Amino acid sequence: MLDAMSMDQLRTFIAAAEEGSFSAAGRRLRRAQSVVSHTLANLELQVGFPLFERTGRYPVLTDAGQALLEQARIAVGSMDAFKARARTLAEGLEPELAVAVDVMFPIETLTAAVQGFQQQFPTTPLRLYVEALGAVVQPLLAGQCRIAVIGSLPEVPPDCVSAYLLDVPAVTVVSPQHPLAAVSGVVLRSVLGQHVQLVLTDRSTLTAGRNFGVVSANVWRLADLGAKHAFLRAGLGWGHMPLHMVQADLDAGTLVRIKIETSPTLGSGFSMHAIHRKEQPPGPAGRWFVQRLRAGQAENQAAGPGGSV
Repeated sequence: MLDAMSMDQLRTFIAAAEEGSFSAAGRRLRRAQSVVSHTLANLELQVGFPLFERTGRYPVLTDAGQALLEQARIAVGSMDAFKARARTLAEGLEPELAVAVDVMFPIETLTAAVQGFQQQFPTTPLRLYVEALGAVVQPLLAGQCRIAVIGSLPEVPPDCVSAYLLDVPAVTVVSPQHPLAAVSGVVLRSVLGQHVQLVLTDRSTLTAGRNFGVVSANVWRLADLGAKHAFLRAGLGWGHMPLHMVQADLDAGTLVRIKIETSPTLGSGFSMHAIHRKEQPPGPAGRWFVQRLRAGQAENQAAGPGGSV
């Protein structure tokens, strides 16, 4: 009887366990509660023992059900990956590739990848969105992009697969004419709070009410990293910047680095990852582009000081 077990039964089992009731599982799966109950009863008949204890108001996993839950998740996840891979192979080369890229990603590495892509796939249009925080993820979740390269938003959304690309060092900087530039040693949070902090704002609603790297109560939110860079050079505030973007300013003395009293990780950098939705992995062109981003950074690092970071 076990050979007759279906993926639908396992998905129903997982939904009931995670939702805590058969009715909630039905709403999640868009089917009637009676169908959920019948499906689970058949599954229990096939495995030969109860998966849920039904004596209380809500069904509770039995010890045996709990033991099988993770295996069910693995089985369903493997099948989802199989179907996604098969779908990608059936599609062949993407008719176009849309990618959302975090504004903190090294521009030289991105530029080289785009140039290489145009040579490798001359008939495949490439669309790029360059954003920050949740606005990088939003086009992916909305189906407008196949790939998102995240960094300033440190969280991978549910139902997405992540692949590490590279680390982008970051520094906290001010103009040499800014009062904080005259502070020796570590700048205390109480002192930072007296000055404007320049931060990037999120064009999406995904991080509404949340702050990343904000220390000062006096904040100016800018939608563009170039504007933030210009404001920093003009002495209008202090802020965190990717090192590759301000290295020339640090060398020329038009910006200076400051050390601030905060957590060890704040302002130290961004970990860049390429993500895609589980059910829609990138095709040949997308996989090539992600690999080129990773390989391009390695080439820049091997080149030494002339690289992008």
